[in-house]
Amino acid sequence: MVSPARRRQAVEHLQECFDTSERRTCRAVEQPRSTQRYQPQVKDDELVLVARMHEQVRQHPRYGYRRVWALLRAEGFRVNRKRVHRLWRREGFKVPSRQHKRRRLGHSGNGIVRYRPEHKNHVWAWDFIHDSDERGRPLKWFSLIDEYTRECLALQVERSMTAADVVDVLASVLLARGIPGHIRSDNGPEFIASAIRQYLGTAGIGTLYIEPGSPWENGYAESFNGRLRDELLNLELFADLPQAKTLGAAYKNEYNHRRPHSALDYRTPVAFGKACGNQEQFSGALPPNPRLQNPSGKHQEDSGRKSVCEGQTLIRAGT
Repeated sequence: MVSPARRRQAVEHLQECFDTSERRTCRAVEQPRSTQRYQPQVKDDELVLVARMHEQVRQHPRYGYRRVWALLRAEGFRVNRKRVHRLWRREGFKVPSRQHKRRRLGHSGNGIVRYRPEHKNHVWAWDFIHDSDERGRPLKWFSLIDEYTRECLALQVERSMTAADVVDVLASVLLARGIPGHIRSDNGPEFIASAIRQYLGTAGIGTLYIEPGSPWENGYAESFNGRLRDELLNLELFADLPQAKTLGAAYKNEYNHRRPHSALDYRTPVAFGKACGNQEQFSGALPPNPRLQNPSGKHQEDSGRKSVCEGQTLIRAGT
């Protein structure tokens, strides 16, 4: 079906090519002359709205018109999604489509198909993603998310990370967030290390190891890593590790507090998490960090440093 605007263009084109009158041309293409002479009214805020859309597209080149619409609504623009879509097409914005390889689907008892998160702090997921700086030096990114609220709980980058480093990051998150019911992960050496399993077992956190060679079973972590690579790692050329840390912290804050999430009805993860309330009911004691223990079980002094987690008990609100 041809829109009235396209019909107006067709009438103007025929008039130029055949030197005919507007009346005769409109009759030939069955276009009412009132429609032909109609001048669309431009709203007062359209220039500001389009300018802001350009800024959002430059800042977030991988966002589609729905997510841009959600950002505009959050900024106070009184605009519906259809209008944003119309302006999006008029301005020629487009997110390039990507080709994905097909693969056989599978799942195990620990995958997201059979074991789904039911509330906040029910299931967390963690994973690693690899990158490099402009000199080719490695950057290893560690991400930890809440599968139910989609909130990024930790985003750490180092040249390399061991199981002890993972415990350090996890301990700081547990102090601020509380103890989850389970953590889902693949079978990477950092996650199946005895130090990790002992630490999680002492804290009362269940482990959900997915089937080997089945990353889709850890879909929430893989989805976040895809967004991280698409919106940060593929767009930024990191000069060194400190710059990667700074930009990573900024992305984590943007993702949690400002980026609308389509699976959350275009709310931010933090806003959705606040709406969930204190549904979590898990409690437990935080075990000492194994990095700070010697084989005999006595604590070592590492330049006067002790574990801030030792001896503390976490009880979630409402329990």
